[in-house]
Amino acid sequence: MEKAELERLLAALPEGEATPRRYPVAQWNPPLSGEIDIRIAADGRWYHEGEEIRREGLIRLFAALLRREGSDYFLVTPAEKWRIRVDDVPFLVVRMEPLRGESGQALVFWSTVGDRVVAGPEHPLRVVWAGESEVRPYLLVRDGLEGRLARPVYYQLAELAEPGPPGREREFGVYSQGVFFPLT
Repeated sequence: MEKAELERLLAALPEGEATPRRYPVAQWNPPLSGEIDIRIAADGRWYHEGEEIRREGLIRLFAALLRREGSDYFLVTPAEKWRIRVDDVPFLVVRMEPLRGESGQALVFWSTVGDRVVAGPEHPLRVVWAGESEVRPYLLVRDGLEGRLARPVYYQLAELAEPGPPGREREFGVYSQGVFFPLT
């Protein structure tokens, strides 16, 4: 899908929540301050010292300060860097809207912390199979941070599935911004 067409289709979407604030966490390099007892559960809920954090604004602030280095996750400010635990990936993707234009389809996703992401070359979808029956679909949200698609979102994708491109017809998946993402 061409960039101008995508921007036009995105602009036509109903107004949602405000875009989350972005901080230049990749540019901040304070020394490690230690570990803090914050955990992001596989279902996207955040915990501090075993208690669920329920203040949405605080969760969004922490999410904006999140950085991944290898397999570790940190909350980073210009002066401090705290390691936290993440059970699977830090975000949960809870909504998907397919946009269809003259030059193709774009799949738009929203996370629980307000990120809006269009799957494509810069934001790939991937599916991991755990055993024979458990599927775990992921989307690169930003800066090496992924979100796991909630089950209803994955089912929406499955409804859009079609055979792959020539040579990959036996695979089923979805297209977004001209990229084929297998779901099988």
